[in-house]
Amino acid sequence: MTSQALASVENLLSQMRAVARASQGMTAQPQTAALEGQGSFAAELARSLDRVSHAQNAANAQARAFELGDPDVSLSNVMIDLQKAGLSFQATVQVRNRLVDAYKEIANMAV
Repeated sequence: MTSQALASVENLLSQMRAVARASQGMTAQPQTAALEGQGSFAAELARSLDRVSHAQNAANAQARAFELGDPDVSLSNVMIDLQKAGLSFQATVQVRNRLVDAYKEIANMAV
């Protein structure tokens, strides 16, 4: 495996770590903003993670509004949005697991 391919995998992992830090309250906006102009896999992955995060935040906000008695929010909509957000997150975790497995396989290849 070439050093360029390994560098790409390392870059992808660092971006995933940045997204994980952002979800824990630390900011990673400069890196995401730098990727937005690119049409690369890393940029698409970052946009996908942003969409999953947005879906989770919106579903949680809608659930909070329902708990507080907002008459414009129905239980069925809350449950559907929470399920969509959960499925999106599970799919994201599966993609991450496959990327980590691919990285491990590449790292264990003989040069």
